Amino acid sequence: MKTAIGRVPHALILAMMLLALLALSASAAHGAVGYVHESLPEFETQLKRGQVREATINRRLRSLRLTLTDGRHMRAQYAAGEEPRVRSQLEAKNVAVSVLNTGQAKKSNVKKAVHHKLRYIAGGIVIAIVVIIGGVALYNRRKQTT
Repeated sequence: MKTAIGRVPHALILAMMLLALLALSASAAHGAVGYVHESLPEFETQLKRGQVREATINRRLRSLRLTLTDGRHMRAQYAAGEEPRVRSQLEAKNVAVSVLNTGQAKKSNVKKAVHHKLRYIAGGIVIAIVVIIGGVALYNRRKQTT
């Protein structure tokens, strides 16, 4: 009987470690591509060196999302009215260019809603503490009067 009870903590620790590993691997696989911001002159030097594999143009935001030949992802902003020049430069270097349509551009511009999860958790803890302290005070007050 004691050996079975002794194994429970080890099995529980092993199960928790496996769940943590599974959660980490799932979150890493679920993550979106992270684009590093760069200036337009940096983009042009990379283009001259032939380091750009493909580019996506967002006319609404006046931005370029670039995939480089080494696998890195970059994002550059161009000035208003510069899109035809930038696009012709990309096409001259035989880079695969795609332009987002209006619907896709609007979706990429939407900001995520801010969730105040930690505030709700902290508020719930504060309310629980107040209720517990109030209950203990009420219990002690009734006990003293009798």
